[in-house]
Amino acid sequence: MSSPPAGQTARSSVLPITRGRRRTTLRTADGVAIEVAYEPCATGPESSDGLAIVVAHGFTGDLLKPHVRRAAGVFTQFGAVITFSFRGHGRSGGRSTVGDREVLDLAAAVEWARSLGCTRVVTVGFSMGGSVVLRHGALHGGRTEARPDAVVSVSAPARWYYRGTPSMRRLHWLITRRTGRAVGRHVLRTRIHHRDWDPVPLSPVESVPLIEAPLLVVHGDRDPYFPLDHPRMLAAAAPGVELWLEPGMGHAEHAAGEELLSRIGEWARHSSLVGNLSPCGD
Repeated sequence: MSSPPAGQTARSSVLPITRGRRRTTLRTADGVAIEVAYEPCATGPESSDGLAIVVAHGFTGDLLKPHVRRAAGVFTQFGAVITFSFRGHGRSGGRSTVGDREVLDLAAAVEWARSLGCTRVVTVGFSMGGSVVLRHGALHGGRTEARPDAVVSVSAPARWYYRGTPSMRRLHWLITRRTGRAVGRHVLRTRIHHRDWDPVPLSPVESVPLIEAPLLVVHGDRDPYFPLDHPRMLAAAAPGVELWLEPGMGHAEHAAGEELLSRIGEWARHSSLVGNLSPCGD
């Protein structure tokens, strides 16, 4: 669900993973190797106030894709940034379960951020990643090391198995058919698991009431995958959910411009405030 772009497509320079950045491999709770990268706050560790933003990309993305690098570059103006590739994507191991076991990948990234000394961690997910941050927030509350202090879901579905748009019908063909999975592997460089969900995971809309942290839902009014009833269902699922409906915006990372990403970064900085503020990643 990161490709192809539609609606308004954002363009800007792309920041490589270079000075002061770290790349490593994490092991998830079920043993999958996940590639992950740390980038320090661009304005210095002291100004980050212990904030790390963990970016969960969309389906067919990975941490080196230009739209993920662009988002990370904007978010480093507000804190340290953790990017990673979901299982079956990029250089990570395993095969994609399209939003199910990916919760374990995100949990490993959040735990790594805290191991670096980050006292505030905000998860920002796009499309498939948007559904993952919702389920992760529902499953990792309390004081566990994998907990988020705030959650941002961008261009996410509210319910599973939605086929109401041509884009989603193409996506279901890609996921459920042998030929589609071959296209995913050889053309989109995404390795997709052939097994159906068993059991079916908690849906995004069912996850929202279980999230203890502040939650922001962002969606474009020109999204070709999920119409506006999806973000409205998510926002209505629990009191206090903040909803931004973005005029002219298409889908996920491709369509999120720098102005919107900056607003998300500012929201993350203010919504995740806790008493213990200290630099991370030194």
